[in-house]
This record gives sequence, structure tokens and C-alpha cells, in this order.
Amino acid sequence: MKLYGYWRSSAAYRVRIALNLKQLDCEHESVHLVKDGGQQHSEAYKSLNPMELVPTLVDGDFTLNQSMAILDYLDAKYPQTPLLPNTLEDNAKAKALAFDIACDIHPLNNLRVLQYITGPLGQSDEAKVAWYHHWIDTGFKSLEKKLAVTAGTYCYGDNVSWADICLVPQVYNAERFNVDMSQYPIIQAITERCRALPAFHQAAPEQQPDAV
Repeated sequence: MKLYGYWRSSAAYRVRIALNLKQLDCEHESVHLVKDGGQQHSEAYKSLNPMELVPTLVDGDFTLNQSMAILDYLDAKYPQTPLLPNTLEDNAKAKALAFDIACDIHPLNNLRVLQYITGPLGQSDEAKVAWYHHWIDTGFKSLEKKLAVTAGTYCYGDNVSWADICLVPQVYNAERFNVDMSQYPIIQAITERCRALPAFHQAAPEQQPDAV
């Protein structure tokens, strides 16, 4: 398998965690999202992923984009280390937590959104940061309330799930923008427990060969 990603990409970070948890060998190919105007926009990469985003997973002759679809694929093909609960209801609720992050929080703070704010929209860096903090705070306040009900050791009970795989990269991103994480003690505690696991530590952005 080969994973096309970028060290700071939250979505690629999710997939790295999942690969590590499942102990799957994977070659990592860097697609620098800033250098050369963004290597994701190159013709070579567009032929692989017309969405011009990372990550993209190549497994033999099978190619797949979208981090959540990749998690689903890995769980189905390599079920020995499941990343979701077994029962229908628990499975759905753990997925919902993951989608709260991946679908509602992350997209509003993605690189291309922030670049558009300070680029074509002509807003200042201060306005960009204010936008970022507003949507992170909105999302994390709601997520904190949900985790007060669902959390055990991790986001959903005492086993790592997709929710944790999405949470840790989003917290990393928030920390980069100096969000005060003490406002979210449950999120903060779960993140620290996850970061103590080798699979999460090894997937961290600073551990990647393309980290700068």
C-alpha cells in the first residue's frame, strides 16, 4: 500500500493512525500542500485524485480518496483490529462522533478555506484566526457535551474508535492556532491518553519524514 499525504494534513494524520493501529505496512508519499503552489494541484497528482486533496490510498490496483472512506475500507479489509464497536447502535454513535469532527468542524478550518479567506477575500491574518477560533470553539463546545455522555477512556467507551482517530488531529490543528484547550477538559484528557499510545505517537506530524 501507498499513502499520499502531507505531514500536517489532519485527514492524512487520521489514516496514519489507523494504519498504525492495524499494524499495516504502508509506503508514505509526501504531497506538499504549500510548496510549488501546492503539489496537490500538479497534473500528476490530479490524475490520481481529481479533488486535489490528501490523503489518497493506493492498495494494489485500487485507489481511494477521502479519509473516512479509507478508514471504512481498512476496517472491512483488515478486520483483525476493529476501529468501531460491534453492536449496531454503538457503531453508529461512534461514527457520529467521528463525523461531527470530520464533516462539521474540520472542513471550515481546512487549508484551502483559510487560504481563500486571506487570498481572494482579502481578509487579514487576524480575521482568519478569528474565523478559525469561532468554528473550533463552536464545534468543540458541542463535542465536549456529547463526550460527557459517551466517553470512557476514549471518545466512545474504553476502546479506540474512529472518533479518537479524528479527534487527535483536530486538537493538534487547534493547538497550532493557540486555541485554549483548557476550556475542553474531556477532549484534552482523551487526547492525552491517545497520544500516549504508540500508534498515535508514531503518526504525529513531527514524526513524519516530510516534517519541516
